[in-house]
Amino acid sequence: MPNLLVKPSADHGSLVRVTPESAGWTYVGFEVLKLAPGETAGADTGDREVCLVIVSGTASITAGDLATGVIGGRTSPFEGKPFSVYVPAGSRWSATAASDLVLAVCSAPGVAGARPPRLIHPDTLHQETRGKGTNVRHVTNILPEWEPADGLLVVEVITPGGHTSSYPPHKHDRDDLPAESLLEETYYHRLNPPQGFAFQRVYTDDRSLDETMAVEDGDVTLVPRGYHPCAAIHGYDLYYLNVMAGPKRTWKFYNAPEHAWLLKG
Repeated sequence: MPNLLVKPSADHGSLVRVTPESAGWTYVGFEVLKLAPGETAGADTGDREVCLVIVSGTASITAGDLATGVIGGRTSPFEGKPFSVYVPAGSRWSATAASDLVLAVCSAPGVAGARPPRLIHPDTLHQETRGKGTNVRHVTNILPEWEPADGLLVVEVITPGGHTSSYPPHKHDRDDLPAESLLEETYYHRLNPPQGFAFQRVYTDDRSLDETMAVEDGDVTLVPRGYHPCAAIHGYDLYYLNVMAGPKRTWKFYNAPEHAWLLKG
């Protein structure tokens, strides 16, 4: 089993990169790019679809026949909703930074020509608040299952300091619909203020996997299976960008039965 905590390996260009090969799984790929104004990054999608999420900054993005002009504008992922671009398999994308740019590249297996590239405008994004008390967190659905894609599911979550999220513990590691879907998942963590830290535990019922990690600003955690709750400590808000994919594009999770009482009342 690869290390579930992936730390940034650079402070410019490709900051952190997860491939199916490096993660030891089948579906999810994830990369974070940091570009200075005027710098360009791009790639052929090959047999994978891609969702480009502007975490912060501004850029002009092209994908197939799509040219967005300059989009973005957040100075931090804690400010408002993101601009994103969907890029199908069998295509090519390019992003040129108009200001200091942090760009997330989310990918999963796709079907070439299944749908055109498209801009995902923040005004179209569905937001919701989940939980109650110190389990409240704020969710922005970027590429949910009701929007077209082949396999990707992409969502942002902000957890206020002192709160928990992905909690009560739940999992989605069995291909057993309609009860549960099998989805690999990455978490890209950011902290506000950035010197903070948070905790994430990834564990299975039999504890054959049981790892608790202190996550810092810019870290990525892998969830190959099992429950995966997060806790934001007092004074530091936690942002994470989730990427999920599996054999079927639906999010059906199973709550840990010993903690299900937390959902009552």
